[in-house]
Amino acid sequence: MAMAQVALTGVVLAGARLYSEAGLQAFFFVVNVHGWYLWSHAQGDDAEVPVRWMQWPARAAWGAVTIALSLSLGWIMHRFTNAALPFADSAVTGASVAAQLLLNLRRIENWVLWIAIDVVSVGLYITRGLNLLAVLYVAFLVLSVIGLQQWRKATKA
Repeated sequence: MAMAQVALTGVVLAGARLYSEAGLQAFFFVVNVHGWYLWSHAQGDDAEVPVRWMQWPARAAWGAVTIALSLSLGWIMHRFTNAALPFADSAVTGASVAAQLLLNLRRIENWVLWIAIDVVSVGLYITRGLNLLAVLYVAFLVLSVIGLQQWRKATKA
């Protein structure tokens, strides 16, 4: 289901000339295939996987790389394509890659990033007339807030 959702979302975003986010859907497709593989080969271990906060130097490094990726991609989209809102589109894309990697590493900061991404995405999609996609990202925003709350509790337990 997730692979179909990202494939369809990619088509919609490409049609709206949000090329960075359309490409991001390909990244999510690969991540979903990897996740499906891991889940299908799980050994039935019910042990909880610990989550934790990053230290400040790691946060600064992740932030710097995310900003550099976002600006570089934005410049490429601005210079070489007819992308609509290339820098906003690329900022969502760069932050989404970082958030997904942090989610895979079980760092709580991923939820903070997802919340920011969802807020910006809702505005971006409304601007481009993608109202149904904006509604979907409002739902993602709610799920991200819940995820942050649950993971914060998990670190205290």
